[in-house]
Amino acid sequence: MTIEIWSDVVCSWCYIGKRHLERALEAFPQRAQVALRWRSFELDPGIAADAGTADEELARRRGLTLAEAREMHEQTERQGAELGIPFDFARARRGNTFDAHRVLHLAADRGCQEQVCERLMATYFCEGGAIGNRATLAAAAAQASLDRDEIAAMLERDDYAAEVRRDEQEAAVIGISGVPFFVIDRRYGLSGAHPADALLQVFEQAWAERAA
Repeated sequence: MTIEIWSDVVCSWCYIGKRHLERALEAFPQRAQVALRWRSFELDPGIAADAGTADEELARRRGLTLAEAREMHEQTERQGAELGIPFDFARARRGNTFDAHRVLHLAADRGCQEQVCERLMATYFCEGGAIGNRATLAAAAAQASLDRDEIAAMLERDDYAAEVRRDEQEAAVIGISGVPFFVIDRRYGLSGAHPADALLQVFEQAWAERAA
């Protein structure tokens, strides 16, 4: 069974959804026969490489005060803590994620996309890493078994740009307007960071239909 997840590495609900997905798969008896594929979706394709902290970016985008943005993010931080995600939006450096998605496509080709996805999200959300900075991306992905020099060289070219655009175009065709969005065997689509038990129910139904 194939599960494709359209997401962005700066989407807090995608990180929360990722944790729910992991818990659902832990309870899924056929986990060994499930293939995961992370697909590209940019929440803000036109954002600068460095747009300041996540608090500052949210305040600008929503027309909020910095205190109001901090309060909103504190709510998400509390939700993340319940799942073991130490969100730190006051440190997170918001930026363009196109290069991050290119790194994820390289990771898919190298068989370590899941590990690299986790590393990029943790770097941005929890460790204050500037997600739009290529050196930050290379260092983070290298911690998840990719070769740092290979990543740096790839980012200087236009490798995987077409693959990122293809994912985004496919998202538009499918009708994906928000993430995370889960597609199971190209038969089921599920939008949002659903709890693990809800995801598990869909996985079990999809598996039963395959068996039938």
